[in-house]
Amino acid sequence: MTIGIIGAGAIGSAFARALANRGIEATIANSRGPQSLAPLVAELGPHIRAASVDEAASADMVLVAVNWSKLPAALGGLKAWNGRILIDANNPLEAPAFEAIDLGGRASSAVVADMAPGARVVKAFNHLRPGLISGDPQAQGGRRVLFYSGDDVAAKADVAELIGKLGFFAIDLGAIDGGGRLAQFPGGTLPALDLVRFG
Repeated sequence: MTIGIIGAGAIGSAFARALANRGIEATIANSRGPQSLAPLVAELGPHIRAASVDEAASADMVLVAVNWSKLPAALGGLKAWNGRILIDANNPLEAPAFEAIDLGGRASSAVVADMAPGARVVKAFNHLRPGLISGDPQAQGGRRVLFYSGDDVAAKADVAELIGKLGFFAIDLGAIDGGGRLAQFPGGTLPALDLVRFG
């Protein structure tokens, strides 16, 4: 399963670094073009390659992590998703003020799904600080926990498998409208919790 990353900020770069640490190949893209990512990919090594947004979005599984206001531009105009997996690592905040976005009571991943019709959306990689995503998932004799949620069982299984390959312990929070709300920030009760699974 091929992996793409749209967004090379703190979360996108941390996810790319976690993949590189495990020797998992991926393409990463941002709005400024592949050449702007040359220092990052040189640091991460041969498994991570800079690409255009269109190329990264063509992967089987695509993590999207951009500023909330830039999501429409990042997802608009892409080719049809046709059931490919979109990992929603976004939170409804506007940087740098970190002001909450009014979503009219909707779960943030439901809003993202509307921007990417045909994608199977799984909420993941948004609740931990980037340094914990890119760092050692082994902690205090256990494995650091990563939550995920979504409405498609098969897509969630694929994301859970990837989380496991990265060395984390995956916990399924259920559907987007339930578990997705628990993990989104602000509003959820789980963001920033650094939990470790023992045994």
